Amino acid sequence: MAENSTENTNLLSSNEARRAFAGQDVEASRKFHDTRDRNEEEHKSEGGLLKPMIFGGLDGILTSFAIVAGAAGGNLNSSVVLILGFSNIFADALSMGVGEFLSSKAENEWVLSERRREAWELENYPEGEIQEMIEIFEEKGMSHEDSELVVKTMSKYKDFFVDIMMTQELELQVPEEDHVAESFREGLIMFSSFAFFGSLPILGYVVFPSLFPQMSDNQLFGCACAVTGCVLFLLGSVKSTLCASNWFTSGVETLLLGGACATVAYTIGQIIKEYVET
Repeated sequence: MAENSTENTNLLSSNEARRAFAGQDVEASRKFHDTRDRNEEEHKSEGGLLKPMIFGGLDGILTSFAIVAGAAGGNLNSSVVLILGFSNIFADALSMGVGEFLSSKAENEWVLSERRREAWELENYPEGEIQEMIEIFEEKGMSHEDSELVVKTMSKYKDFFVDIMMTQELELQVPEEDHVAESFREGLIMFSSFAFFGSLPILGYVVFPSLFPQMSDNQLFGCACAVTGCVLFLLGSVKSTLCASNWFTSGVETLLLGGACATVAYTIGQIIKEYVET
């Protein structure tokens, strides 16, 4: 419970920092940095889990709606939409979740192997590694004297210096110690988000007929379009939190891109239907 409370506090504090930046409010930014605890300003953790949720949700709903639009374009009945939709969505969700877990785990393992190599090089040839870092800092605009002072000071703390070498020399972020669990969480979020949002356009073919039995397939497709449009706008608005962009602009952008994908699927469905019937 205490851990969750801390995470919520960190999230709220980070939002305060982002709002200060978005409004170019120097006083609010200064107040945040003067009063925050050291670990409050989280830059990575929440965004790291938000990314698979947004990506999985967008991929899921676009995949399922492409099936719905293609079926509508081909004048297929609702039972075909349900069979193809749900079987495809959950198979793809599992594939995406496993793929996210394995790719994230493989990347983290590779980064850690590079860190071990850098640590070995520092242990066996510290002069060369220190000189490399001095040159890198000079390229970034520091004078030779300042670069030498900073690098030689940091090199006294080997673990810390290896991490600096990873970010400055190789431009790699060292993963946390529990990176396997983190990769698993990312895969689970990807699977859950893909399956949940991907099911929304297809669920309309289950819910609406039970409430309104007289609805035609075209009317059901219209309902699926409305549900998908609302969810795409919502996901686009949430996506704006990753890049501090305007929520409305991001929502409209996502809605338009999703509409373009649906149009392509619908058109292809019509073309194939005409080809098959000739």
